[in-house]
This record gives sequence, structure tokens and C-alpha cells, in this order.
Amino acid sequence: MRRRTSRTLPAVLAALLVMVVGACGGGDDESGGGGGEGGGNDLTIGYIAWDENIALANLFKAELDERGYNVSLRQLDVAPTWQAVAQGEVDLFQDAWLPVTHSDYWEQYKDQVEDLGVWYDQATLDIAVPSYVKNVNSIADLKQHAGQFDGKITGIEPGAGETRLVETKMIPDYGLGSAMTLQKSSTTAMLSALDRAIQNKEPIVVTLWHPHWAYSRYDLKDLKDPKGSMGEAEKLHMIGREGFGEDFPELTRVIKNFSLTDKQLEELENTIQEAGQGQELQAAGQWAQQNKQLMDEAFGQLQGQ
Repeated sequence: MRRRTSRTLPAVLAALLVMVVGACGGGDDESGGGGGEGGGNDLTIGYIAWDENIALANLFKAELDERGYNVSLRQLDVAPTWQAVAQGEVDLFQDAWLPVTHSDYWEQYKDQVEDLGVWYDQATLDIAVPSYVKNVNSIADLKQHAGQFDGKITGIEPGAGETRLVETKMIPDYGLGSAMTLQKSSTTAMLSALDRAIQNKEPIVVTLWHPHWAYSRYDLKDLKDPKGSMGEAEKLHMIGREGFGEDFPELTRVIKNFSLTDKQLEELENTIQEAGQGQELQAAGQWAQQNKQLMDEAFGQLQGQ
């Protein structure tokens, strides 16, 4: 390229130095890896504290890091996660419940994100009790037996779609407003309360969902929902920031074809739970090694560089 003769010699030398450094691959922008996936391998996955999302986010990090990517995980509540994807602060979110649970977020952000496809298609929101609670088999039974549960439904995060559904749909539909209240806290707190109750064989009613490892660990029963307040089976979508498909074409193809069965997801979640808090990534990597053929089929020859 012809340069203007008015440039000073130092400026010309500086420009030449930049060109040499760039040609040698010494710039920071190249450090993530060259010719793969739009010229960069850095990827931020946002996830919420639902067990299937914790499992999938860590599984993808374990696999993608092995394949040349540099994956960061960022845990947020559901509303900030959607917002972060829409604003491009997070590249990928893998637990979008559609068409109902996350419908508000989808309507708000659908023009700012990319729907990358469904990886699980039998997700349900449920109200559950331990199987030893014999006289409550339907949500309709809760009003009559509210005292057995101290008038409390043990719930999860205030911003969760299931929380909104229980408060605005289920409780009014079954006339529970004067008999029971939804105790909002966190998924971790709900599961701790469930575990304590079962250890002491005490009655408890919780907001839960499929898929979840709790169904394999405990003998639980989902309450029948004759009014259909908790909705039909939903699909779990992966959502990318705007431009994700263009920036990560090979990974996008992997995502669009990715799926797990109930058994596979249950085993993955259980492996992570048994490993304990702080060992999620190591446990996901262990499960991936134990299911290497499955992972190789899913991720193929994907390479970040």
C-alpha cells in the first residue's frame, strides 16, 4: 500500500514494526488461536443454577477446552443470563425453556439472539412430594392438606419461570392463595430442604422439573395437574448471541445436532452431584471420558484452531 510522503520517519518505522509483529503472530488478538471459528477461540457460556444447565455447561467446557477452545463459565440468574446473551456479553446459553417457561424473555430478546436448536424435548415443570406422602396425589389435594406442609410450597429462585408460573397460574387456578404460600429461595436451598425432609420422613411439597437427578436419587411423585396449570412438555433450546453462527460455524453445526437422552443426562447429573460442590468441571470431564464414543460422535473433528 502506497503511503503519503508527509509521514515522518518514526511514524513509518512504527507502522512497519506493527506489520512485522502481526505477521509473526505476536499480537494479543492471535493468541487465542488462528484459523478456526472466525479467528478466535474464546467462548463465554452463561448458565443458571438448574442442574441440567450446570451439567451441560461444564460438559461443553470440558470437551471444548480439550479441542482447542478457551471456555469461560459465568453463572447468573435467568433474567440476567438472557440479558447478557442479548447484549453480547455471553456467547451461549443452553437452558432456554420454550415455548412457555422462558416465553417472557424470548419475546423481549428474540430479535437480539440466535436460536441454535433443541437438545432435549421432554422437559416438564412439576410439583412433587415424596412417595410416602400417601394422601396427596394431585395439586387439587393440597388445599385440603395444606396444614400437613405448614402451608408452604418450597420453591426456587424468585426470577425462575417456574416461580412465576406457580404464583400467577397454579396457585390461583387451584384456589391455594388462602391456604399455601410459595417459599422462594434457591434451587440449592430447595434441594437441601427436600433432602432433610426425606431423611426425617417428613412431608414436603416442592417445585421441581424433569430432567433432574433428584428423581433418580429419591422416591418422588409428581402431583397430577388436572387443570394443566404447569403446562405441557417443553423443549430446551441453546441460545447464542447475535452473530454466533457466523463467528462459530463449526460449533454451531455441533450444537444443532447435539442431544442427550434421559439416561445420559441423569448419569451426567449424578456424576456431578456425587463429586460435590466445586468439582463440577472435573466430574463432567470424567463422565465425558467414560462416554468417549458418545462425545466423539457429538463433537466430531471439531477443533478451535
